[in-house]
Amino acid sequence: MVTEIAIIDVKPGEEAAFASAYRDTGHDLLATTPGCVSAAMHQSNETPTRFVGVNEWESTEAHLDNFRGTDRYARYGAALRPYLAGAPLVEHFDDIMHC
Repeated sequence: MVTEIAIIDVKPGEEAAFASAYRDTGHDLLATTPGCVSAAMHQSNETPTRFVGVNEWESTEAHLDNFRGTDRYARYGAALRPYLAGAPLVEHFDDIMHC
Protein backbone atom coordinates (compact mmCIF):
# COMPACT_ATOMS: atom_id res chain seq x y z
CA MET A 1 0.00 0.00 0.00
CA VAL A 2 1.12 3.58 -0.67
CA THR A 3 -0.12 6.88 0.75
CA GLU A 4 -0.52 9.83 -1.58
CA ILE A 5 -0.20 13.21 0.14
CA ALA A 6 -1.39 16.31 -1.74
CA ILE A 7 -0.71 19.73 -0.21
CA ILE A 8 -3.25 22.11 -1.75
CA ASP A 9 -3.42 25.87 -1.33
CA VAL A 10 -6.65 27.55 -2.40
CA LYS A 11 -7.37 31.18 -3.16
CA PRO A 12 -8.37 33.25 -0.10
CA GLY A 13 -12.13 33.34 0.22
CA GLU A 14 -12.57 30.11 -1.81
CA GLU A 15 -12.16 27.67 1.08
CA ALA A 16 -15.85 26.81 1.41
CA ALA A 17 -16.31 26.47 -2.36
CA PHE A 18 -13.28 24.17 -2.62
CA ALA A 19 -14.51 22.02 0.28
CA SER A 20 -17.95 21.82 -1.30
CA ALA A 21 -16.54 20.84 -4.71
CA TYR A 22 -14.44 18.15 -3.06
CA ARG A 23 -17.42 16.79 -1.13
CA ASP A 24 -19.78 16.96 -4.13
CA THR A 25 -17.46 15.62 -6.83
CA GLY A 26 -13.83 15.04 -5.90
CA HIS A 27 -14.23 12.50 -3.12
CA ASP A 28 -16.43 10.12 -5.10
CA LEU A 29 -14.11 10.29 -8.12
CA LEU A 30 -11.21 9.22 -5.91
CA ALA A 31 -12.97 6.77 -3.60
CA THR A 32 -14.60 4.78 -6.41
CA THR A 33 -11.38 4.42 -8.42
CA PRO A 34 -10.16 0.81 -8.60
CA GLY A 35 -7.16 0.49 -6.29
CA CYS A 36 -8.18 3.35 -3.98
CA VAL A 37 -8.26 2.10 -0.39
CA SER A 38 -9.30 5.39 1.26
CA ALA A 39 -9.60 9.09 0.43
CA ALA A 40 -9.71 12.03 2.85
CA MET A 41 -9.31 15.80 2.72
CA HIS A 42 -8.20 17.88 5.71
CA GLN A 43 -8.27 21.67 6.17
CA SER A 44 -5.62 23.42 8.25
CA ASN A 45 -6.70 25.17 11.44
CA GLU A 46 -3.74 27.54 11.31
CA THR A 47 -3.83 28.27 7.57
CA PRO A 48 -7.47 27.88 6.43
CA THR A 49 -6.50 28.21 2.76
CA ARG A 50 -4.36 25.05 3.03
CA PHE A 51 -5.82 21.60 2.53
CA VAL A 52 -4.12 18.22 2.62
CA GLY A 53 -5.46 15.25 0.69
CA VAL A 54 -4.49 11.89 2.18
CA ASN A 55 -5.31 8.99 -0.08
CA GLU A 56 -4.29 5.38 0.29
CA TRP A 57 -3.78 3.27 -2.82
CA GLU A 58 -3.00 -0.39 -3.36
CA SER A 59 0.13 0.83 -5.19
CA THR A 60 1.58 3.90 -6.87
CA GLU A 61 0.71 2.26 -10.19
CA ALA A 62 -2.95 1.90 -9.14
CA HIS A 63 -3.07 5.65 -8.54
CA LEU A 64 -1.25 6.61 -11.73
CA ASP A 65 -2.91 4.07 -14.05
CA ASN A 66 -6.45 3.99 -12.62
CA PHE A 67 -6.85 7.66 -11.68
CA ARG A 68 -4.23 9.96 -13.16
CA GLY A 69 -4.29 8.16 -16.50
CA THR A 70 -8.07 8.41 -16.91
CA ASP A 71 -10.87 10.87 -17.45
CA ARG A 72 -11.52 10.73 -13.67
CA TYR A 73 -8.44 12.91 -13.17
CA ALA A 74 -9.65 15.45 -15.74
CA ARG A 75 -13.05 15.62 -14.05
CA TYR A 76 -11.41 15.94 -10.61
CA GLY A 77 -9.25 18.80 -11.88
CA ALA A 78 -12.18 20.54 -13.57
CA ALA A 79 -14.13 20.48 -10.30
CA LEU A 80 -11.31 21.72 -8.03
CA ARG A 81 -8.91 23.72 -10.22
CA PRO A 82 -10.96 26.96 -10.22
CA TYR A 83 -10.27 27.35 -6.49
CA LEU A 84 -6.52 26.61 -6.46
CA ALA A 85 -3.91 29.26 -5.72
CA GLY A 86 -1.25 27.20 -7.52
CA ALA A 87 -0.26 23.67 -8.41
CA PRO A 88 -0.61 21.18 -5.52
CA LEU A 89 2.46 19.37 -4.22
CA VAL A 90 1.75 15.64 -4.59
CA GLU A 91 4.00 12.80 -3.45
CA HIS A 92 3.64 9.08 -2.74
CA PHE A 93 4.87 7.63 0.56
CA ASP A 94 5.59 4.10 1.71
CA ASP A 95 4.62 3.11 5.25
CA ILE A 96 7.69 2.36 7.36
CA MET A 97 5.74 1.76 10.58
CA HIS A 98 2.05 1.65 11.33
CA CYS A 99 0.49 1.47 14.80
